[in-house]
Amino acid sequence: MKLKLTLALILGVFSFIYAQEISDTSFGKGLINFTAKDSSFSIKFAPRFQVRYNSSWDYNGDKYENTEYNFIVRRARLKFDGFAYSPKLKYKIELGLSNRDISGANQFNRNTPRYILDAVIMWNFAKNWELWAGQTKLPGNVERVVSSANLQLIDRSLLNSRFNIDRDMGIQLRHKTNLGGNFLMREKFALSQGEGRNVTEGNEGGLQYTARLEFLPFGTFSSKGDYFQSDLKREQKPKLMVGFTYDLNQDAVKDRSVLGSYMFKSNGSLYETDITTIFADAMFKYKGLSFMGEYAKRTADQPIAIDTDGITPTGDIVLTGNAINLQAGYLFKNNYEIVGRYTTLDYEAVTEKLPRNQYTLGVNKFIVGHKLKVQSDFSYSTLDNKQDNITFRLGFDIHF
Repeated sequence: MKLKLTLALILGVFSFIYAQEISDTSFGKGLINFTAKDSSFSIKFAPRFQVRYNSSWDYNGDKYENTEYNFIVRRARLKFDGFAYSPKLKYKIELGLSNRDISGANQFNRNTPRYILDAVIMWNFAKNWELWAGQTKLPGNVERVVSSANLQLIDRSLLNSRFNIDRDMGIQLRHKTNLGGNFLMREKFALSQGEGRNVTEGNEGGLQYTARLEFLPFGTFSSKGDYFQSDLKREQKPKLMVGFTYDLNQDAVKDRSVLGSYMFKSNGSLYETDITTIFADAMFKYKGLSFMGEYAKRTADQPIAIDTDGITPTGDIVLTGNAINLQAGYLFKNNYEIVGRYTTLDYEAVTEKLPRNQYTLGVNKFIVGHKLKVQSDFSYSTLDNKQDNITFRLGFDIHF
């Protein structure tokens, strides 16, 4: 029934749009671009999907054995954005349809699929000031905020998968300041619920507080290039963005801050502890060369979840530790790109997890930038400095 309603909605949008004037429909700029004749609103509809082949080999102490291979639709999404009433009041809605996009049903979202990724309004209420409200990405590490449509490798790094702060429901205040010449500083602050996206049943635990500062000493990147990977614009002058994020999830109830599993006690109540995450990252681009570096660290006041008696561990442990991710690529003039990435994870002893290193080499072919591309990468991983896993991935992206 829900699928039928979704299809009916999409067909309704198509019927409405095609009855009006349509403009700017070239590939990669949205399947539909529409602005009302009185300029009271606009809408852009841009579906996209990613298909992949994955193959993995685990080291068994003697040799590598193929343990898994599969084809998947990694992401399939419907994106709507534009402005309402005034160009100063923008909005974004993004829906996920793939299994990975909608998984995570639990008692706190009424055991329903999590279709909604983004549902946010952005109000430019004064010069250089914006107020955001709704569900969207928190201003965390740069790799997470870069859209999955604009990645340089098949997927994000292990640093991001273990320590990012993802999406949440709340408000954000954003501002930018000129520090002289081309030197720009951007300030981003968020107050959110602290349990991730699509939560419907009240607010467990406390609130989440996020602050991020970004410095651009050489001015802005072409086409907001600090928030897409690869130097597709071939910056003619060096461009650099350096960012710092501090995040406090007060009385957090999940073992990875806004992500992971809820930490239950034996009586059904939730274990709570303050979780702090910090990030330092940088993005650099110049004449086809691109570099991204990230550092993440997560701590918790009491990482071992304790039961109602105040003594017995429940078995849940907050994933604490730190990670470094370094990634660089060079885009040739024929739109082929070679990319290398190194990621290291070092967990706190309390987690009982071993340190992991991963080395990745990727090759990309951009046909229409990130809108139509073929990507492949090969990763070699070690666990506690011992051979562990080899993974090969191949896929394509198409974004209307």
